[in-house]
Amino acid sequence: MTSTPDAPAVSALSEQFEAAFGSAPDGVWQAPGRVNLIGEHTDYNEGFVLPFAIDKTAKVALRLRGDSQIRLLSTFGAQGLVEADAAALVPGSAKGWTKYPLGVAWALQQRGIEVPGFDLLLDSDVPLGAGLSSSHAIESAVILALNELKEAGLRAEDMVLETQRAENEFVGAPTGIMDQSASLRGSAGHAVFLDCRDQSIQLVPFDAEDAGLVLLVIDTKVSHSHADGGYASRRESCELGAEVLGVSSLRDVGIGDLEEASGLLDETTFRRVRHVVTENDRVLQTVERLTSDGPGHIGLLLDASHASMRDDFEISCPELDLAVDTSRAHGAIGARMTGGGFGGSAIALTPVRHEQEVRDAVVRAFEAAGFTTPDIFTVVPAAGATRLI
Repeated sequence: MTSTPDAPAVSALSEQFEAAFGSAPDGVWQAPGRVNLIGEHTDYNEGFVLPFAIDKTAKVALRLRGDSQIRLLSTFGAQGLVEADAAALVPGSAKGWTKYPLGVAWALQQRGIEVPGFDLLLDSDVPLGAGLSSSHAIESAVILALNELKEAGLRAEDMVLETQRAENEFVGAPTGIMDQSASLRGSAGHAVFLDCRDQSIQLVPFDAEDAGLVLLVIDTKVSHSHADGGYASRRESCELGAEVLGVSSLRDVGIGDLEEASGLLDETTFRRVRHVVTENDRVLQTVERLTSDGPGHIGLLLDASHASMRDDFEISCPELDLAVDTSRAHGAIGARMTGGGFGGSAIALTPVRHEQEVRDAVVRAFEAAGFTTPDIFTVVPAAGATRLI
């Protein structure tokens, strides 16, 4: 079951746009955030991931202009009206949420697509800094709008790569292709099994409700940013490991190669490599179990993924560990942090009968530890990016 666009809310956004910019938008586009079920830090290693689009979205009302002026505004008031020149976009110069639409415009220009000025109004209910890819939701909605309005003819795979270029080169975040792939290519009721080497996907049924389960997201309120150094240093470790092992990427290292790798790599680099190699294997096992047995049979794989991220990749934090451990102790069949790490959210696959118990226990545990009260909510696999009006 997925949510349908709220027509009054979409009309209200269009009306707000007209009030702010003086005339109606050319349209309103929507792109979802994502939860990664399993497969963390495998995407930039040309490995496997299993995210899904969620029923929380970024909406953009957008109108092309006849000059090069870009005007950006959000419904939540962040930064107020921001202006830029489409002909003079410079990587690293934008701040806050505006760097994502500006980055998309810049990336399309690098591809040779002429992007004029435009007016844009953003509305989003994807939690910021929670590891649910609020930034890629914005980018996916914007690139969908510009691709359509400019009649650029980009395929979903092309838009994935251009939003990655925006993130890597304009924003300065060394991310892979998972988040925007889920946002642009997601399907209601399914997870997106993505091969990050060739961008091929398989839609895998994920109906937690039918299995008597809910997927809880626990937003720890510990904000993270992929542009910070921790993410980049993990990627550098993976690149070093691949270089020493003589492969183009860690995708080409199997479980059976780890013993030999342990003798070639320093301890830290080996643990980083071991996480990626075992995580790829866990993604494949999860796809197999979802296909053959259903969501009730993947809990231990989620647990193992968290342990690997905590101990080998070292991207967890006390709040995430507490959320995972408390969820498991109070009825969740599996739990793990999700997203790039160093904060953000955990997910807990939980029988419906234990949902309230898990919610209450996590809140109590955070209070006892002196942590900020987390936001806890459910998500379901939703449709990918689309035009609303």
